Amino acid sequence: MTEPIRVLVCDDQLLVRSGLVTIIGSQPDLEVVGECGDGRAAVDLAERLRPDVVVMDVRMPVLDGIEATRLLAGSDVPHPVKVLVVTTFNLDEYVYEALRAGASGFLLKDAPPAQLLHGIRTIAAGAALLDPEVTRQLVGKYAARIRPARPAPQDLPLTPREREVLPLLADGLSNSEIAAALVISQETVKTFVSRILTKLGLRDRVQAVIYAYRHGLVPT
Repeated sequence: MTEPIRVLVCDDQLLVRSGLVTIIGSQPDLEVVGECGDGRAAVDLAERLRPDVVVMDVRMPVLDGIEATRLLAGSDVPHPVKVLVVTTFNLDEYVYEALRAGASGFLLKDAPPAQLLHGIRTIAAGAALLDPEVTRQLVGKYAARIRPARPAPQDLPLTPREREVLPLLADGLSNSEIAAALVISQETVKTFVSRILTKLGLRDRVQAVIYAYRHGLVPT
């Protein structure tokens, strides 16, 4: 029998947190292993409990959800935890900051329960919870703030074909669109994307988008 996905819930509003715990805990393939009301407690609990996914609010006392996400899933974290940011605030800035901090997905609290559960399962499986077009719009909007980081390494460990796929992925194209553009199969695209993530040490497509922009691999 497959082990359930272990989830930590962090929200400073007790009523909201209780609702999230109830919804998640009602699923046979999900298990709530902890809950807390501030970002610092989330970091401490996550480091101790090692959940598969942390459901994280943005605005919280002691340590906000963005900074807590950075401590749990940032690029310099040796053993990152997958984070799903759930907030009442539908602001591009929050989405951008959450993704840059290392979050694997972003949802609004008024999303239906089925979407929340789908999000947790999607992130636990290693995928990102953002439509490619949304990712493109968000990262493209803030590209000027991402790009100055550093040039791409001269010895970027990608094959010529993988170097073709990465900019298309970062430009918001789906697997089917990349396949059509390069005249290859979708299965081949999936293989290339998987190899790119592995070689660059990236967790999901969102991180690949940000990596490509940061290293000047996407024309503007």
